[in-house]
Amino acid sequence: MLRSFLRAKIHMAKVTETNLYYEGSISIDLELLELSGILPYERVWISNMNNGKRFDTYVIPAPKGSRIIGLNGPAAKKALVGDRIIIFSYSYLKEDEIPNHKPKIVILNENNEPVKIYNTNTSI
Repeated sequence: MLRSFLRAKIHMAKVTETNLYYEGSISIDLELLELSGILPYERVWISNMNNGKRFDTYVIPAPKGSRIIGLNGPAAKKALVGDRIIIFSYSYLKEDEIPNHKPKIVILNENNEPVKIYNTNTSI
């Protein structure tokens, strides 16, 4: 049996841009993707702290170090620039993988700079 678990999270990201007339997705600074282990074109779930909306989409990389968190296409209607969001990635684990599983969590400040990273050897 497989069970679904949190694999990675980018916590308290601030939306920096919205673009309704784009083909759809969330743009995330490549550095933040690398720190979290989330890959380009991976499916992610988003929860908006400001309005409670939740939705899923796929990731496209924004330039490394840009601190861009952009909602594109229909997702652009789920948040306003300045809203704080949480980005989640899940994976399926076998029973024997569960005891050693630890999700990677990247906590951001108000400028989308990582301030704490859990369950990784990466230091800030």
